[in-house]
Amino acid sequence: MIVVNTEHIAGMEIEKHLGIVSGNTVQAKHIGKDIVGGLRGLVGGKMKEYEEMFNEARDIAEKEMISQAENLGADAIVNVRYTSSSIMSGSSEVMVYGTAVKLKE
Repeated sequence: MIVVNTEHIAGMEIEKHLGIVSGNTVQAKHIGKDIVGGLRGLVGGKMKEYEEMFNEARDIAEKEMISQAENLGADAIVNVRYTSSSIMSGSSEVMVYGTAVKLKE
């Protein structure tokens, strides 16, 4: 599956737009990592506990979006966009969406 954040794929022609596909998830770290992350916030430094949480959430959301596109028979997803928000301390929602397309052969 080709996944791009542009409207077109270089060297390829879109035959048909199949519709918008999306994926989202809300992730939270367990209390131990949340405490460590909170302490890092007080003293400064890279907050790897939250980076891991965000990366896991992004991967889950992407897989969900790609699965939707595959179910539609898509060859690619174009114009992909990400959004995120904090639901509560220690948790994050990630949403990804784009347009599933069929490419000309």
